[in-house]
Amino acid sequence: MAIVSPFTIIRGLSVFHLTLGFFFLTSPDAITNQNIVFLLGEAMKLPHIRFDSPSPATAFIAVALGLLGVSDLTAASMADEVALPYWMSQCPIRLLFLFAVTGYTYVFKKGGLFAAAGNTNVASGPGENLKNSMVFTWGFLELAAWFWVFLSLRDERRQAAVRILERRKADSGSMR
Repeated sequence: MAIVSPFTIIRGLSVFHLTLGFFFLTSPDAITNQNIVFLLGEAMKLPHIRFDSPSPATAFIAVALGLLGVSDLTAASMADEVALPYWMSQCPIRLLFLFAVTGYTYVFKKGGLFAAAGNTNVASGPGENLKNSMVFTWGFLELAAWFWVFLSLRDERRQAAVRILERRKADSGSMR
């Protein structure tokens, strides 16, 4: 059995999303000035962005993170028989999405592997604003946390299958 239950990790992520939503609503500069955002941005050579004061964009981010936090907190509080299949289907989808966002941010950055070469006068594309330290840090940390959840869920599923097999053996043995 894992030291930390996957549902405990999900609840922690939900509270983290709610906290981020609160800070994006009240003082977004407290998030952009975090050392981990700066450190990962500099390590990956990504531009650093700043939110000096709350804006409509940060309010929308706060609402989206709040919705994500509340819905995940609700889903993690379901009965284990329902929650395990739900999260086993959700987790790979989230991992795929987060891997795509984080990979895009790094690989298509200025000077990256698939960046537009040569002409710097190329018009910016729709995903140009994703290539910054904030998006990369969010994607990277979420990716690491959801991978931990995925591994814990697989272990939990295996243990549930063993319990079911033991129960069936005990039931078939008592019928003889």
